[in-house]
Amino acid sequence: MGLFDGLQRQLRSVIEWQQPAPNALFEQWTDNGDEIKNASTLIVGPGQGCIFVYRGKVQAVFDTEGSYNLQTDNIPFWTTIASFMQFFESQYKVGIYFYRKTVILDQKWGTTSMIKYLDPTYKFPAGLRAYGNYSYRLADPAGFFVNVVGEQKAFTTEQLRTVIVARLGQPLADFLATSRFGYLDIDTNREEIAAGVLQKLLPMFAELGFAITDFRIEGTDFDEDTLKRINRIADMTAEAQAAKEVGLDYARIQQLEAMREAARNEGGGAGMGMGLGAGISFGQNIAQAMNNPAAAAAAPAPAAADPMEKLAQLKKMFEAELITAEEYAEKKKSILDGM
Repeated sequence: MGLFDGLQRQLRSVIEWQQPAPNALFEQWTDNGDEIKNASTLIVGPGQGCIFVYRGKVQAVFDTEGSYNLQTDNIPFWTTIASFMQFFESQYKVGIYFYRKTVILDQKWGTTSMIKYLDPTYKFPAGLRAYGNYSYRLADPAGFFVNVVGEQKAFTTEQLRTVIVARLGQPLADFLATSRFGYLDIDTNREEIAAGVLQKLLPMFAELGFAITDFRIEGTDFDEDTLKRINRIADMTAEAQAAKEVGLDYARIQQLEAMREAARNEGGGAGMGMGLGAGISFGQNIAQAMNNPAAAAAAPAPAAADPMEKLAQLKKMFEAELITAEEYAEKKKSILDGM
């Protein structure tokens, strides 16, 4: 029985890729090891292709589904292979590899390291991570076999994802460096960035034998240093705007805030003395800022001397916590008394 089973395996007449794994991209056909003897019919199923390798070289690619008679169809190389075969033994092994030729959809990608580039708006280095999905197909199966698969008996979509993700960083960095997209532009221009990166990826991966058919950026994330710089800029911008609203320039606001901090420092006898002096100076500067807005504001409004306008400015300063409740009440009474 064992001898009969061995002869059946050696005389098998049908070669086909049955029930490939969902993640299988390339797989060597094998039945009784890698010995293929007297096989006469090749069946290529829907969405499949087949490569014949002989003596280490790709001899034929079957890229159309169907049934092929290896003995009678016009396949000259098969006659050459057969001439080397002796009774159930061949001098050279024949490799038959099936591959998936359908488009592989919705594959996830993410940058493996931080992408560094110079932000064109704020002129400081930014660190970016990105993630998304892509789709691809084998465009040159023979080239892919030679350049990527090599001597492996199987190759999966996960293995190719590693190849793709490892090569994404540089094209993404190159595009960001030339596109002039700043921190505020990245998320709103993800489609344009993805399209630009795809154009850089196509020739790179074509050399390996496959084509990216779709490439998308789903989200981005900046590193902690970049976010700290952006938040600092946002805070300073808000403070400058608040200063403008109360008729003072930003430098003057910073001076007043520094004096307030000094006035609050009451630790120890010397500190109490310094705090008292700073407090007096702070009150004088507040009074000067309110009574002489031309000296404090970069571009004061002509109606700044109007009592109603002064009261409005005084309230904004109080709401911005630039003066205390006592200072606010005292100055408000002074303005009302002068009406």
